[in-house]
Order: sequence, then structure tokens, then C-alpha cells
Amino acid sequence: MTPKILEKIREIEAERGIEVLLAVESGSRAWGFASPDSDYDIRFIYRHEKDWYLSPWDKDETIEFMTEDDLDGSGWDLRKTFHLLLKSNAALLSWFYSPIVYKKNEKFVELFTPIADTCFSPIAVSYHYLSMSKKYLEACRSDEVKLKSYFYCLRTALTGKWIIEKGTVPPVLFSELLVLVDDFTRNKIENLVALKATKGESYYHSNDWELFGFLESMVKDNEEKAKNLTGGKVDKGEMERVFREILAL
Repeated sequence: MTPKILEKIREIEAERGIEVLLAVESGSRAWGFASPDSDYDIRFIYRHEKDWYLSPWDKDETIEFMTEDDLDGSGWDLRKTFHLLLKSNAALLSWFYSPIVYKKNEKFVELFTPIADTCFSPIAVSYHYLSMSKKYLEACRSDEVKLKSYFYCLRTALTGKWIIEKGTVPPVLFSELLVLVDDFTRNKIENLVALKATKGESYYHSNDWELFGFLESMVKDNEEKAKNLTGGKVDKGEMERVFREILAL
């Protein structure tokens, strides 16, 4: 699908008069536990010509598209990207560190990486994933569970645990989070990953109550320990400098 994705990116650039600085895969394909019928979730950061940013009027800072061959695209303008980075937006950080990259402006990544790392707020991102893991945990509290929901709960809970224990931007790839669990639990999860690769998005699976108990305990522990986390170290002056430098590329 990569040639089709790159073709669509070029089409969007031509239609909107923009340059895509970074285009990546998000969702289950980037996380490493896609189903055979999973969509391609394309996420991108783009910029306009410099004069576009000199207008006093509010402008649309988002581009979205959906194609017939399961390409689900969503992108943010550079200015919106900086506003979200200021808040340590978890989705933005997961885009930026995605392991599947379709297009990349090397200079943009070089300039953006230091401020992305500096703006990372352990407490803000932790609470984002805590909220999600609590929601998905309740969706898994039944004898038959949608396997997709189980993995969403596992990923968000383990991401929260990573932030608490490591204090760094969490990895996007799910397999890298499994260093946080014991070998027995890891084996159970890896077996489910293999199963999910053969089943559709709507597949339901018998609940493993032992694994559910592990999840429930982890979410509770994350909620307690997240209270002690710190915020990011935002330098708005440095962010402005980098913003201007990116526009001048």
C-alpha cells in the first residue's frame, strides 16, 4: 500500500498547496497488532507557504480524507502542531515516534525532536492513557471480549506503566512495552498477538480472567502512582525559534 499512500500524499500537497513534513502510520499497524482488515491510519504534519501564516484570520488547520481502499488520513498544520506540543499532546507524540514512516523531511525531524522531548509531560500523557485504559478495561469486563478492545486496554495500560517507571516518551511499538511484564504474562500476550493477526476487527474471544486481573491491577497501580509525576519543561521562546526555522526550510 505504500505507493498508494505516497501518491495520495502528493495529491493532497498539490490540491492544498502544502508540504507534508512528516507522514506516518498510526493505530494498530504502527502498534504491531493489526488485524487482516485493519485500516491504514495515515497521520501527517504539514506546512503552508510563509505568507499563509501572516493572515489575521483563523484558518482551517486540519486536513482529513478517507479513500475507498481503506486509507484513513488526518493531518495537522504546523502551527496547530506547535499548540498541541505545548500541551504535550499524546496523539502528536505517538505520530512523531511512529515506527512506520511514509514521508519525512529530515531537517524538520532534526529541529522538532529536541523540543518534542523537552515538552513531554509525564503527568499529562500519563493521565491521557489512564483515562483510555480505564474505559477499555470496562469494555473487557465480560466473558466474551472483543480482542481489539483487549489490546487497546493492554497498550494504554502498559504505556502508562512505562511513563511511571521510565519517565520517558513511551515507545509506539507494542512489543517494546512487553519488557514491563513477566515472562508468563508476556507469553500469554504474544499468543494473543498471533491470534489477532488471523482474526477480523470484530472478533470476540473468551476472556482470560487471570490476564484481566493483571490488567485491572496495573490500571489501579498506574492511577495511584501517576499523582507523583511531573510536567514538561516548556521553553516557548525556543519553540518560536524552531517554528520560524522550520518555516524557512
